Amino acid sequence: MDKLTVSVRDHQYDVYVGSNTYELFSTEYAELLRTTDKIGIIADAHVAELHLPLLQKALAHSGREVSVKIVPGGEKCKMPEVYVECQSFLLTEGFTRNSLLIAFGGGACGDLTGFVAATFMRGIRFIQCPTTVLAHDSAVGGKTAINMPEGKNMVGSFHQPSAVLFDTDVFNTLPASEMRSGLAELVKHAFISDPLWTERLLEKEQFSTPSIEWLEQELLQGIKVKAEIVGEDEFENSTRKYLNFGHTFGHAVEAASGFGSLSHGECVMIGMGYAFLLSEKYGDIPEGFTNRYLHFANNNGYTFGPVFSYSFEELLSYMQKDKKASFGKMNFVLLQKIGEPFVKEISSEECQAAFEEFKAKLKSEGIV
Repeated sequence: MDKLTVSVRDHQYDVYVGSNTYELFSTEYAELLRTTDKIGIIADAHVAELHLPLLQKALAHSGREVSVKIVPGGEKCKMPEVYVECQSFLLTEGFTRNSLLIAFGGGACGDLTGFVAATFMRGIRFIQCPTTVLAHDSAVGGKTAINMPEGKNMVGSFHQPSAVLFDTDVFNTLPASEMRSGLAELVKHAFISDPLWTERLLEKEQFSTPSIEWLEQELLQGIKVKAEIVGEDEFENSTRKYLNFGHTFGHAVEAASGFGSLSHGECVMIGMGYAFLLSEKYGDIPEGFTNRYLHFANNNGYTFGPVFSYSFEELLSYMQKDKKASFGKMNFVLLQKIGEPFVKEISSEECQAAFEEFKAKLKSEGIV
């Protein structure tokens, strides 16, 4: 089991990655549970079916009543009506400002639970117990949100967890699509931070079907990148925006597809391809690297088909709602070089030209 500490201005917490991390509820976090009057678990329905007894057993020693709210799996849980249901559940169960919430699921469940915790009685403590590779990104840093029909993560707040317990034992039941989704965020962390790490990932055989041992160390590296950036810029005023590499276009594809038909990571993989094209124009990324990236993604089971499924106007309407946009102008995270991100204002005309170029490149490279 490995530990990494996240430090922001007024808060510090630990992230544990490894086997049997839930045992820490009876040791490292026994005092936290002792100061809690009630414990609530907000659990992804699929994860609860497979692994809920594991978490309940770890909490049994606390002597506190544990209530469980089951929510839909994936992005479907981040709908406004589910958020309201969770708040009503806590009130009905008699939760107070001294209560504790635990997010038990993937990144979407963590986003929902964090926002519920941030807003219930103006804020209560919560712990992230993520169960997917993708959540190594979202569980750290304190961003919480739900989706609106008009866009992804449009309603939310910054609310840091009290702890993050990543038990890799649950990864054995992850489907291939979820593994690919999480690894997309991992390679994103490499792209914005370290050319040597990037090279190792791009050369990794069976990238999308890794061993748990390899994955634990890579996740720690990704979390370290995230923790360092969040420590510098908790509220996304400057460098934290770099973590959104690939997300402006990727979120647009995700929103256009209806939140759920494609995983978040698969959409980010698409978005990074689009961002690499812009990085060729405004940075020093060579065309050869973009082509290499597209084939790497394609060879590992990522799809670029959705690029051809929507008109530019459909995607533009979502990109213009991106949280990095200001005064009606779109700001993209691009790469000067691998490991050197920057933010660039891009006009809608430039975005459309890049969109058409992206489609042409995918066809010419035989990736459709």
